[in-house]
Amino acid sequence: MRGRSVLVVGDLMIDEWIWGTVSRISPEAPVPVVAVSNHSFTLGGAGNVANNLRALGARVSFAGIVGDDDFAEQVRRLLREEEIDASGVVTVSDRPTTRKTRIVAHNQQVVRADWESMQPVTARDRERVAAFIRERAPRTDAVIFSDYAKGLLSREVVEAASACTIVVADPKPANLDLFRGVTCVAPNAHEAMEATGIAALDEASLDEMGARLLARMSCQYVVITRGEHGMSLFGHTGRRLDVPSVARTVYDVSGAGDTAVAVLALALAARTPIEQAVQLANFAAGAVVEKLGTATASSEEILALVAHER
Repeated sequence: MRGRSVLVVGDLMIDEWIWGTVSRISPEAPVPVVAVSNHSFTLGGAGNVANNLRALGARVSFAGIVGDDDFAEQVRRLLREEEIDASGVVTVSDRPTTRKTRIVAHNQQVVRADWESMQPVTARDRERVAAFIRERAPRTDAVIFSDYAKGLLSREVVEAASACTIVVADPKPANLDLFRGVTCVAPNAHEAMEATGIAALDEASLDEMGARLLARMSCQYVVITRGEHGMSLFGHTGRRLDVPSVARTVYDVSGAGDTAVAVLALALAARTPIEQAVQLANFAAGAVVEKLGTATASSEEILALVAHER
């Protein structure tokens, strides 16, 4: 998969981390006082998908938006440091750069504060992003749509990627129909249940869920990520392939979906059969849930899990 080119399109965020310790309760309110020892920034949202691709040696470009503020420069700096092509990142003036600030003490998150807008981007800004995608899609091995429902993605933006042979989407239920006709959609179990209106997740319900999504999305494959139960692949053969979880210890599931969709798309870009691509994505997700916070999986870590399962 090393050296394949992937275009990530989606909701770009910056994750702000404030680390510290707690030794007392505030006299002002019944809340802990965190003595700060470290302060750092990482790429979040769709940016975490791009990070995972770079960790596996892919050539990555990005299409998305940032606000006209100081945190936009932080985002661009982090993209440069990861050698991600940020020429498709558009500055908009009507919203802030999406930022998630987490305060963590003794490896436990105390509180999170979000700065964001969920309103649709303007038609002009949407066209700027779509134009970049139309220009890059024919020259890239795969396109990933990473949807966090922050107002960027639209049918126009998705259709701009039609010239690429591999298009994988990680959609939010409310936006599901935007991604009709892509190669593969990869929602998690909760999102799939919400999108189909199926409340249970037993064997029969899971089969019905996959069938409904395939029919509704007119796509080749549906992959449902199921946390500790692994992943389930649905295709037009009518048979379901279940891949069990391989995580040895689960510390933090945040970002595991980003890792899974990144590895799934990258494997397909390398012409890996879909069954093996899902297995690789499952191993990669198993590697990152053993780490605290949003993380990436290296080739060595994925191979180590493969060897362990053998």
